[in-house]
Amino acid sequence: MRQICLLLLAVSAATAQTGKIPQGFTPIFDGKTLKGWHLSRTVHHGTTGNVFVENGEITLKQRPYGQGGLLLTDKKYHNFEFYVEVKEAWGCNSGLFLRSTEGGSAYQIELDQTRGSGNLLGENMRVSKTAQAAEIAKVWKLDDWNSFRIRMEGDAPHITLWVNDVLMWDVEEPVNDKIADEVDGMIGLQLHWGSTYAPAEGSFNMSQNWKPDAAYKFRAIGIKELK
Repeated sequence: MRQICLLLLAVSAATAQTGKIPQGFTPIFDGKTLKGWHLSRTVHHGTTGNVFVENGEITLKQRPYGQGGLLLTDKKYHNFEFYVEVKEAWGCNSGLFLRSTEGGSAYQIELDQTRGSGNLLGENMRVSKTAQAAEIAKVWKLDDWNSFRIRMEGDAPHITLWVNDVLMWDVEEPVNDKIADEVDGMIGLQLHWGSTYAPAEGSFNMSQNWKPDAAYKFRAIGIKELK
């Protein structure tokens, strides 16, 4: 009986373990609080999202349904490698924002398995050269954790993405696409909004971008600042 109890405790402990950031990276999430992070009060996705820490993970949920937000680091970064592990809800959209402004103008890595994930896009700005993670389906783990490692270097950034340690794309932008020639910004975790109210003429319908009570989860968040 004692051996069975010890086995159950061991299984429970293993299940509760979270991922680990790679060697040489500095944690920017303590696994317990949102210290060092804040919700944007100006982003168009919304400002009332339900963001909390549980089981060593940052969980993002809409609140009320249809209203999202953007969780940003307090600190701005220029040249860096960023690491995060993501567990997504099927049918929901999110993104990793790079060199973001407070209002959410940023280079973005899309997180969306129903319409494609790992693609390089611009959020509230035009990106000169985009990229597609065409091979992501070969390494993606459904209903499980997936790691993203992003290297961003240079004023006109050279950006590289690895998903689950496999190179997805490597892009060098011909110019700096950021507004007013900014060369740094915050790291952002996107809580996508949805247009769930009466549609306005000419509006962009995002009602299929998030399921009710669905969540995105992030853990093992670290950064390595580069010169």
